[in-house]
Amino acid sequence: MPNPIRFAFGIHLHQPVGNFDSVFQQHLDEVYRPFLQKVDERSFLPISVHLSGPLLEWLETHGASFLDLLGRLASDGRIELLCAGMYEPILASLPRQDRVEQVAWMREALHRRFGVDAIGLWLTERVWEPDLAADLADAGIRYALVDDRHFLVSGFRRDELHVPYMTESDGRHLALFPIDEQLRYLVPFRPPAETAAYLRQLRAEGRPLAVLADDGEKFGGWPGTREWVYEKGWLDQFLSTMDGLVDGGEVVLSTFASALGAVPAGGLAYLPTASYREMEGWSLPADGARRLLALEKELGEERLRSPEGSLIRGAHWRNFLVKYPESNRMHKKMAALSTLSRAAGDPVDARRAIGRAQCNDAYWHGVFGGLYLPHLRDAIWSNLAEAEEVLRAGQPLSWELRDLDGDGHNEIWIHDATCSAILSPARGGVIEEFTVFANRINYANTLTRSREAYHQATEPGAGHGDYDAARGAPSIHDLEATMRLNELPPLDPEPRALIRERALGPDVDEVMYARGDYDPLWTIAGKPLTVDIRETQAGVAVTFVATREGIPVFEKRYTFLPGGGLTAEYRWVPEALGEGAVFAPEISHAGPLEIICSPAAAVWRYDIVTVAKSEKELERTVQGLAVTPLWPSGIAEARLDCLPAPR
Repeated sequence: MPNPIRFAFGIHLHQPVGNFDSVFQQHLDEVYRPFLQKVDERSFLPISVHLSGPLLEWLETHGASFLDLLGRLASDGRIELLCAGMYEPILASLPRQDRVEQVAWMREALHRRFGVDAIGLWLTERVWEPDLAADLADAGIRYALVDDRHFLVSGFRRDELHVPYMTESDGRHLALFPIDEQLRYLVPFRPPAETAAYLRQLRAEGRPLAVLADDGEKFGGWPGTREWVYEKGWLDQFLSTMDGLVDGGEVVLSTFASALGAVPAGGLAYLPTASYREMEGWSLPADGARRLLALEKELGEERLRSPEGSLIRGAHWRNFLVKYPESNRMHKKMAALSTLSRAAGDPVDARRAIGRAQCNDAYWHGVFGGLYLPHLRDAIWSNLAEAEEVLRAGQPLSWELRDLDGDGHNEIWIHDATCSAILSPARGGVIEEFTVFANRINYANTLTRSREAYHQATEPGAGHGDYDAARGAPSIHDLEATMRLNELPPLDPEPRALIRERALGPDVDEVMYARGDYDPLWTIAGKPLTVDIRETQAGVAVTFVATREGIPVFEKRYTFLPGGGLTAEYRWVPEALGEGAVFAPEISHAGPLEIICSPAAAVWRYDIVTVAKSEKELERTVQGLAVTPLWPSGIAEARLDCLPAPR
């Protein structure tokens, strides 16, 4: 028989910036501590562990004993601590200087708390871009973990992927470990005997290395896994099975750092932009995602796992910034403030706040909540507000024209020492951000109700959601396939902004309006507008005018006041809105906002509710409040005052 196969076992433990304390505590009590204590007790060591920066900072206050255990095992050489970006960003989405900085912060934190110099990197969501190699090497990283899929889509064979490979960028070199997808789906969802059989198969084939690295939350944090892993005995059975393989000389446990020195590299590899298979599908727009799912179903799971199946791909992670404008606004505001911070000498408080705002979870959506969780988006905007307040200290109210969101059209950025707002002339002159620094709130931080690929009936039997010793436990993706909708959720007829001006016909009632089940009689969206920006005694006034045959028919003037006040004044030609029209500007806001209508008006209100997948179920989530005053078009003018309540 060949020599023992090295088994490099790694786990990634993470909670996002802005998550609830109760979630951190629950995972510490039910997942992280029990798992680490059990592998220590049973000597399933050495292993490699990545602890994300947000979780590390929380544990330093709330979980010192857990960190002490981790530190003891690390100092004894029984655990290798892995690095990443400190606040768990998608490194490829950051400015290059920020990438190096994030990794440097994490390496510094690990050295300070545990006395180790981490040389290996857990690549967040395994999002790879070729130029990362140079930046990671510059940050002191010698190897990174990526999916085997990254190699397969480049034409490598599965049987070649049980060794590290070398890549380079700008002459700087980095080793890459391919994570075995089959092991990710075996552990912990299948009986341990199947993992043992697979490791024996690899050993018999002469493969020197088996690599597993995946989310630690699957060992008790994902739905049903606590019962399966602990109560039904999977973890004890797994550790006993591994004991047998190790004692029998078939398997030797290894850290990635040890494997890097012991297993000869397979050669040179240049990998394309890639992530794991599900992520690439999630990043597609709804129609494209449905077509990809139909194609995958037609091919079947066996064909998808074949060499040609690896070439069936979705989009890249950055496509979430196209799919969700709300994500792109956060991302581009973060990038703009990062540049501003560099120019200002990088004040420490601003720099760290920007770093926390780079945490990945709120920027995307798949089976996990991410973008659809308001408290995670709130945390991003809160940190951006903190950073901008530092960078704008002492500045008067002013404005600038810049293409902030990268779409080829200039936005208007209004800011001073107290607030920041972004308006989009190309999209009807709407306000897409309105942040008051003292409150740490972007009042425009709501979410458009959009159609997702899973907003349709799911065929019965597409996945299984039960647990038994023979079939094992359902993975997240099995559970995802069992989720069903009884009815399609509401859609918004137009993208949301802080204020969206439109006119409604007499046939639209309040119920229809709340469901988005109507067509506006008239809307500012798509209208050719002229814009005038002036600094007045009151503040900065931005006036948009819509014309018909050269004659002004609609005018709106937003005035931004020092301290965060906002007024909207309207004048229109009644005939331009349509016969029997009601002028109905919709204010979609997050956070407490006092709205004063002049003249007084009837008002429709409804919660902005989305339906999105989470790791547990399809969840209804309130994303903000929609407030719509109704003015008969004949009055020809009206005014709104929007006053953020003191926090």
